This record gives sequence, structure tokens and C-alpha cells, in this order.
Amino acid sequence: MWTFFQNEVLGMKWLDRLVGRILESFGLDTATRLGGSLRFFCYDVIKIFVLLSVLIFLISYIQSYFPPERSKRILGRFHGLGANCIAALLGTVTPFCSCSSIPLFIGFTSAGLPLGVTFSFLISSPMVDLGSLILLMSIFGGRVAIVYVLLGLVIAVIGGSVIERLHLEESVEDFIRSAPAIETALDVPDQRERLEYALEQLLSTVRKVAPYIFLGVGIGAFIHNWIPEDLIVRLLGSGNPLGVFVAVLVGIPMYADIFGCIPIAEALLSKGALLGVVLAFMMAVTTLSLPSMVMLRKAVKPKLLGVFFGICTAGIILVGYCFNLIQPLLLG
Repeated sequence: MWTFFQNEVLGMKWLDRLVGRILESFGLDTATRLGGSLRFFCYDVIKIFVLLSVLIFLISYIQSYFPPERSKRILGRFHGLGANCIAALLGTVTPFCSCSSIPLFIGFTSAGLPLGVTFSFLISSPMVDLGSLILLMSIFGGRVAIVYVLLGLVIAVIGGSVIERLHLEESVEDFIRSAPAIETALDVPDQRERLEYALEQLLSTVRKVAPYIFLGVGIGAFIHNWIPEDLIVRLLGSGNPLGVFVAVLVGIPMYADIFGCIPIAEALLSKGALLGVVLAFMMAVTTLSLPSMVMLRKAVKPKLLGVFFGICTAGIILVGYCFNLIQPLLLG
């Protein structure tokens, strides 16, 4: 039953077969490179948009219970490592990309929350949202998805804890540290307002991420059908011990959310790339993208930005090699 749920419900393999039959009915051979690319593109685009719509609506509905003011109050009740854990967990019900999370990070920091706690939130938000758990399950299976999310939360908690112990509060830009804390009334929306909010978030997010989905699926289709398998194996397979480093270096200049990264990761894995390599690539794109670093630089000084970048990079590389070691257990 679980295999059926993973393949036919989450993975929507029935859709792949349907797309193949439709393309073949128009006389297109899906065994060719062009036909295979079109089949990959159509199937993944439709599947991701369907999953995206369902997940964003559900996650946005959950998020309506955790507006910034309420999240700040929740985080303010905890201290030490417990606060970092709660911040990392709250990051899983926030927007999907790092650039969307940075304004919330600035708000939490200006409200006086501990710096390490806000960084735990900032790390986990783009890396391990609830949507990534479901989407990873649809592609790589439940074990991979759960371990990915758990290790992502570990990076967020440890990263925030380290930043807290380094006492880098002076590395936050002055306009944030001097911002007055403003208490606002916490309005409690009714069910209709929550549903309206979820629908608004769904439409807004789909509009924002659609270009990255099309681009990511296009790149994935190209890799899947046009890049020689032996080239991928040489660069990102077990024969290259630096494959994780290569994946991180390639991922940093890019900007996409988890939905744009999944098709590329899926294509790389099918071509022989190691699991840890493709997951390290995904983490680098979602957490360390160049645009998000530029935005974060406006809020923090170079020293703190460098510490954040170094901690996340080291954690991602470590996670990548861990996944490479346990790949037989997860995909066996």
C-alpha cells in the first residue's frame, strides 16, 4: 500500500504513463531524445504544479495560525537550545525561498529575539519546509525525505547555537538593532479568512515560482535525455570524491526554491549522480543562493554573513557525504 501511495499518489506515475500515451498518439516516439525530453517536461511540470498547489494551500492554512507576531511570542517563551529547536520547527511552516524568509528574520531580530534563534529560523525556512518533505517523498521515497528534513533541522539548530555562542550581535546592521519594538494586537482570523489567506498565498506563490519550475524542469529534461550518463557519473558519481563540493559550488550562484530544484536533482540521480551530491546541490541552491546572500548583507555585516555562510556550507557538505555513505540503506 505504501509503494502504491508513493508511486501513484505522490509520484503520480499514472500521469507519466498518460503523458506518454498522449505524445505517442501524436506520432512522437518517447524513446528518442526529443520525445523523452517532452515527456519528462510535461509530466514533471504538471505533477509539480498539482503538488505545489495542494501543498501551498495546506501549508498556508497552517501558517495562518503562526503570523509573525504570534511566532515572535512563541519564540520569546523559550531559551537556549530549546529556543533554537522551536525556531527551526517554525521555519518549516514559512515561505519556500530564502529571500522570502529574510524579511521575517529581520522582523524577529529587530523585535529583540536572540540572534542565534533567528538564524535557526532563517536556515530551516528555505531548506526544510513541509512542502519539501512531501515532494521529496514523491521522488526519492519516505526514508530519504525524512532523513533530509531531520538533517536540515540539525544544521539549523547547530548553526543558530554556534552563532549565539559567538556573540555577534554587533554584526547586525544598526538600523535593525535600533528599531523600536512595536506590539500589535493579535487578530484571530475565522475559518473563512484562513481559507481566503491560503488561496491568496497559493496564487501569489504559484506566480512567483512558476518561472523557476519551468526552468528547473527544462534543465532536468535536458540532463535526463541529452547529457551522457558517463559524464554525470565521472563528475558527480562515486568515482569523484569531490562531487559534493562540485554540487555546492554549482548550486550557490543559482536561485530557486525546492520546487525548481527537484526536477534537476531527479534527473541527476537517474543519470548516476550520488544521492548526497544531488541533495547537497538542493540545499546549496535553497539556502546559499547568491540573491539571498545579497539581501542578507543588507541586514548583517560581512563578519556575521561570513560565519552564516561558512556554517551552512560546512553543514551541507557534511550532510552530502553522510547521504553518500548511507545511500544503499535509503535506496536499497
